[in-house]
Amino acid sequence: MTDPNAASRPVQAVILAGGQGSRLRPYTDDRPKPMVEIPGTGTPIIGHQLAWLAEEGVTDVVVSCGHLADVLQKWLDSADLPVRVTTVVETEPLGRGGGLKYAAAHLPHPDRAWYATNGDIWTRFSLRDMADFHTERDAVATLALARPRIPWGAVKTDGFGRVTDFIEAPPTTYEINAGVYVFSPEFAGLLPERGDHERTTFPRLARERRLAGFPIPQGAYWRAIDTAKDLTEAAKELAALGR
Repeated sequence: MTDPNAASRPVQAVILAGGQGSRLRPYTDDRPKPMVEIPGTGTPIIGHQLAWLAEEGVTDVVVSCGHLADVLQKWLDSADLPVRVTTVVETEPLGRGGGLKYAAAHLPHPDRAWYATNGDIWTRFSLRDMADFHTERDAVATLALARPRIPWGAVKTDGFGRVTDFIEAPPTTYEINAGVYVFSPEFAGLLPERGDHERTTFPRLARERRLAGFPIPQGAYWRAIDTAKDLTEAAKELAALGR
């Protein structure tokens, strides 16, 4: 049976992999953050991302490099990759929005929608469902939304001030930008040449009601790998999932 939504789903993506990763030192002293290995997997973060993108129908990926770009490029050249990969390196810092615009200019299908993800995100959920959500809302940009767990235990009380329960590391009540996106073709033209799109393009689209938020389904795995503690927690979660 033919899937009527298949033609509108992206087959191309950008991975933003140029960050310094200073909070992950010493792991990032000799490699960029996306090259840090998830403990117990033998694979760097970007390897997991490329596998996930391929599973979701992506055939072409542009990787935007920066810090220690040669280390990442060398790994990409030697690895058996499930997608076609092009790397781009900013000759001067352009900011997150400018860097995204520069990378998008190297996508093979400028007239088609595209995914993007930050290089430190490790997740698994249906990008196909997110793309359909994006199309149904006629959005120019769609952000994945996550509810990360807070690192402390929470206390519940009743109206009289008596403690009724303890909850270990509950999910936050707020949704956050999960660092995974679907963009329509015209989005690249709205990005700044330099600067941060989250301060310019996103607020503009929100005012115009052309920015959508896709909640990552409950139970789907999501984690931003930002500190050494995140690596440790990811390894524990993997073990608990039996992966």
